Amino acid sequence: MSNYVNEKLNKFNEEIKNKRIAIIGMGVSNKPLIDYFYNHGAKVTAFDNREKDKIDSDIIASLDKANANYYFGANSLEHLVGFDYIFRSPSCRPDTPEIVKEIERGAILTSEIEKVLELAPCKVVGVTGSDGKTTTTTLIYKILEANGYHCFLGGNIGTPLFTEIENMKPEDIVVLELSSFQLMNMKISPQIAVVTNIAPNHLNVHKDYQEYIDSKKNIFLHQNEQGLLVINKDNDITKEFYKEAKGKVRFFSSRELLDNGVIFDREDNIIKVCEDGVRKHFVKKENMKLRGVHNCENACAAISATLDLCKEDITRKTIEEFSGVEHRLEYIRTINGVKWYNDSIGTSPSRTIAGLNSYEEKIVLIAGGYDKHLDYEPIAKPILQNVSKLILVGQTSEKIQNAVLEEEKEEGKSIPIYRCNTLEETIKKAKEVAVEGEVVLFSPASASFDMFKNFEDRGNKFKELVNEI
Repeated sequence: MSNYVNEKLNKFNEEIKNKRIAIIGMGVSNKPLIDYFYNHGAKVTAFDNREKDKIDSDIIASLDKANANYYFGANSLEHLVGFDYIFRSPSCRPDTPEIVKEIERGAILTSEIEKVLELAPCKVVGVTGSDGKTTTTTLIYKILEANGYHCFLGGNIGTPLFTEIENMKPEDIVVLELSSFQLMNMKISPQIAVVTNIAPNHLNVHKDYQEYIDSKKNIFLHQNEQGLLVINKDNDITKEFYKEAKGKVRFFSSRELLDNGVIFDREDNIIKVCEDGVRKHFVKKENMKLRGVHNCENACAAISATLDLCKEDITRKTIEEFSGVEHRLEYIRTINGVKWYNDSIGTSPSRTIAGLNSYEEKIVLIAGGYDKHLDYEPIAKPILQNVSKLILVGQTSEKIQNAVLEEEKEEGKSIPIYRCNTLEETIKKAKEVAVEGEVVLFSPASASFDMFKNFEDRGNKFKELVNEI
C-alpha cells in the first residue's frame, strides 16, 4: 500500500489553484490551512473578529509569509466578497449574514474538519455528545492503536488533521472528537458515529436547544447503509436517533439489561457485550483505573465503536490500563488525608453531577464560573447528597447557591456555602474546611471564560495552586 495515491486529494489540490479562499477565524484549527493553501497556489484571505494585537504573532508571520490579505476586528467580514471557498472556524456560525450572502453569490462553505471527512481515504470514527466526548474519543484511539491500527486523532482534540490527509492510507483510521459547532451544517458523516449523550449546553451560542440537538445529528444523518451508529439508550434524546439511522445501530446502557449492545451492569459492576440475549462478561469496574459510572458508560461507547474491528483481550487490557484524560477527575495530590481532584472539564451541570457521583467519600466542591445560560436546578440534589461543604466563585455562584437553597427547603437539611472572589481564595477556603478522608473536587459546572482562556487554562491554574500548598 506504500504507493497509494489519494486521487480525491489530488483533485482538490488542482481545484484550489489560483482560487480565492477565505479563512474565517485564526484559531488553532485554521492555522495550518494558511501554509497549505499558499503552497498549493491558492490566494488566501484571513478574517478574525479580534483586533490584530490579539492574534498570535506566529499566525501573523504565517499570513505575511503566504502573501495573504487579512482583515481583523468587529467589521472584518464586510470584506468577505468574491471568494470561491470559505473555511469557517467552529466558533463562526454558518448563518452569519455576510457568509450567507457570499454563498448566494456562489462561494462554497466548508471547514477544516469537513474536508478531513471528505478527503480522508480511510475509515473515520466520530464522537460527539454533551459529556464524555474526550474520554470516549481518546479511549477509542488507544484501543485501535493497541490493536495494531495506524491512527490519526483530531477534531476538537489533538492537532488539526487537514495537512495530514496526504499521509493517510486506506488501512488507517481517523478518530475525531466533534463539537456541535463543528457539526453545524455538516454534509458528510463518519462511517462510525458515536453519540455519548445529549443535555442542554452552549445555549449562549446556539439559537435554542433544538438547534444544538440538530447539529449533533449531523454526525450520522449522512451515513449510508454501511455506517454504524453507537447511541446511549439511557438518554431520552439519543435513544430516538435510531429512527433516523440509515446503517447499523448499536446501543449502550448502564440502566437496562439489553439483549443486544454493550451494557454496564450495576448489579455486579461488570461491563458486558450482549448478543441475542447472551451477556458476555467483558471488563470488571474494579479492574479499571477510571472512576465513576459515567466512565463505565464511556467505556461501553468505546467498546461498541471498536467491537467489529478489534480483539477482545487487547481491548480489555487497554480499558483496564487507561487512567483518563487531563482535567477530568484528575488526581493531583493528598494533603493531610484529603485527596484533591481537578475536574475543570466540568463546564456544565450534567458533567459536574457525573463527577459528584464518582466518589464514595464526602466532597468539598469548588464550583462556579462563566454563565452559559444553563439551568442549575438539576445539580442541587446531587450536591446535597454528596457534598459536605460548597465553595462558589464566578458569575454562576448565585444561580448555584439559589438552586441549592431551594433544594435545602425541600429536603430539610443544609450544608455550609462559602462565596469567594478568586480561585486562590477557594483553595484557601477548601484547605481550611476539608477534613481527613474527604475529597476536594474542583468541578465548576460552568464555562471558564469569565476568568480564564479555556477549561485547560483553568485546570492548569488550579493544579499549580494546589501543588503550591
